[in-house]
Amino acid sequence: MNEFEDLLNSVSEVAPGDVVTAEVLTVDAGQANVAISGTGVEGVLTLRELTNDREADINELVKVGETLELLVLRQVVGKDTDTVTYLVSKKRLEARKAWDKLVGREDEVVTVKATRAVKGGLSVEFEGLRGFIPASMIDTRFTRNTERFVGQEFDAKIKEVDPAENRFILSRRDVVEEVAAAARQEVFSKLAVGENVTGKVARITSFGAFIDLGGVDGLVHLTELSHERNVSPKSVVTVGEEVEVKVLAIDEEEGRVSLSLKATTPGPWDGVEQKLAAGDVIEGKVKRLTDFGAFVEVLPGIDGLVHISQISHKRVENPKDALTVGQDVTVKVLEVNAADERVSLSIKALEERPAAAEGEEKAEKRESRPRRPKRQEKRDFELPETQTGFSMADLFGDIEL
Repeated sequence: MNEFEDLLNSVSEVAPGDVVTAEVLTVDAGQANVAISGTGVEGVLTLRELTNDREADINELVKVGETLELLVLRQVVGKDTDTVTYLVSKKRLEARKAWDKLVGREDEVVTVKATRAVKGGLSVEFEGLRGFIPASMIDTRFTRNTERFVGQEFDAKIKEVDPAENRFILSRRDVVEEVAAAARQEVFSKLAVGENVTGKVARITSFGAFIDLGGVDGLVHLTELSHERNVSPKSVVTVGEEVEVKVLAIDEEEGRVSLSLKATTPGPWDGVEQKLAAGDVIEGKVKRLTDFGAFVEVLPGIDGLVHISQISHKRVENPKDALTVGQDVTVKVLEVNAADERVSLSIKALEERPAAAEGEEKAEKRESRPRRPKRQEKRDFELPETQTGFSMADLFGDIEL
């Protein structure tokens, strides 16, 4: 009797909220039956209270004879018998421990796993504890498709911990921005104006292409994409393509890098003297018309000017009266100036000058000459002798006094 009383006294009572040690007795039908040490009572550990993974196999998580540390949730009385058991949880005990670990750890970076996409963001798990990352804190840009993160493990910064409110907020964006800032600093330390660097086309816009230089996006403006004029960025580069570009300007304070793609490729004017020379007669296409002449493409990327005075022997008031854009013409090269990227052309030099036009041209030259003012001749008139001298009698001779 004394031994029995000692045994009864050694059995402690079990209450909700207690942390107990239990041995797994059986594993069956999605739950494990455990014997709570030092109590003489049993507990039930369901798959739901073991893990958040509803698809998990409980037989792979617990084994018969294994000893577990569990949290007592509540008492359960059998319907047909007076047997008393307790619902226990391994998951919630781990969550409690995780909460204890989290308190005071704001701004610390931890590794979490995204479990599912929820309204307004992502649900993540950290050491058995469920946390939340708002959509605005997932990436540097607002993320609408949060589903693509589910199943991934990544670093996130703890923003708020409140065990009483079961509130655990994290930010992946903070970590991404810090990593990007460190990468930018490293990239800027290696960049130098005038050097060629290699990067990947990150995105294309209507005004150019952004090149990822390994943490810094540099802009190749539309005018620096190609030697050709009025090209579409999409016709020159594609997203993901690796390109070599030249650094034109660096503004580390603003985080900007200006790049040029065309500066790394041979230009149409390179070696133009070997392709064109004064006196050459070539075919070209009228590219554009101005008030002072027509620009004709004579080589890819090279437009020469046919001045209005070189269009025809006849007087041309406006180039549009004689030529049209897209028209094929034969021209003669008058001058090639590679340094200034200029080519002077003539159409009329290949045409025979009409006689009428020659006369008109001479007339125009005469009309264009400034007229000299007429010189006034100085004449000295000598009066006759009878007019040089006279007397009073000559004037009043016929007057009677």
